[in-house]
Amino acid sequence: MKFELDPLPYAKNALAPHLTEETLSFHYEKHHQTYMTNLKNALAGKPEADKALEEIVKSSSGPLFNNAAQVWNHDFYWRSMKPSGGGEPTGALLDAIKRDFGSYQEFRTKFAEASVKQFASGWGWLVVENGKLAIVTTSNAETPITKGQKPLLTCDVWEHAYYIDYRNLRAKYVDTFLDKLVNWDFAAANFK
Repeated sequence: MKFELDPLPYAKNALAPHLTEETLSFHYEKHHQTYMTNLKNALAGKPEADKALEEIVKSSSGPLFNNAAQVWNHDFYWRSMKPSGGGEPTGALLDAIKRDFGSYQEFRTKFAEASVKQFASGWGWLVVENGKLAIVTTSNAETPITKGQKPLLTCDVWEHAYYIDYRNLRAKYVDTFLDKLVNWDFAAANFK
């Protein structure tokens, strides 16, 4: 298997002013690239090198898991955003949000609260679990795919995701993610 970073699904300045080119450059070219480099080094000469990334995430532990999962999580995070994103979803996903959370606003409040309160580094996720939508958080490199949950979207709440633009204001960053960046088309495609 060839392990290289997928290109970003948009230009590095496409999410500005909400996430600046500087933030995306550091996050993608430094942090994400380091996870990929560490993963490639850990796989060198090992039989796992022939497995798909998701298979490695689901079957590994320790440093191999940490780097593989961080690559997978970041790939998913980049697609969870888009230029001129945010707002409410539509169609079947909005219907499911209303069914499982009562309203979009109730979902938004719970997702923001969970993401902001995630202690230290981690991720906020909208997932499908047992046929219902759920909001979960994971620490460090943990990911819902190892728990039998189907991720629909994620918000990276590691400080490197927002510190250049938002400093210590995680809540402001999460609000901006939901209101201006979230890619509901990607989430809806995952929901199908």
